[in-house]
Amino acid sequence: MAEKGVPPEVETLLTTGREMAHVATSHDDRPHVAPIWYYYEDETIEFVTGGRKLENIRRNPQVSLSIEKSEDGHGQWHVVLFGTAEVITDEDELWAGRTRLFQRYRDRDPTLEEDGEPPEALVRVDIASTVYG
Repeated sequence: MAEKGVPPEVETLLTTGREMAHVATSHDDRPHVAPIWYYYEDETIEFVTGGRKLENIRRNPQVSLSIEKSEDGHGQWHVVLFGTAEVITDEDELWAGRTRLFQRYRDRDPTLEEDGEPPEALVRVDIASTVYG
């Protein structure tokens, strides 16, 4: 059963470890699911993206995210979050969001990376409800 917001025990799961999330977007009843790095704080998930995910979010801001921790094929826990996404295109906010992601997943500053242009936008998802187990 879905709980409103994000319970404290789920916040702990979302802020420890480096599990990837899968974000689900939809346009014209065509779902699209893709892996992402995420940053969680105060009932908000952030990620940076471009391409189809970003196009879908601009057309339909309702998204869901699935995060699971497993070891040797055995699920330890899973969380599904539902919310409304907002596209942030401000360059300073984009780089700040990208920095948070790189610090979380790579323990370093993204300005040290030479991987081309940054994604087009920062996406913030306000979490409305959570299912977990």
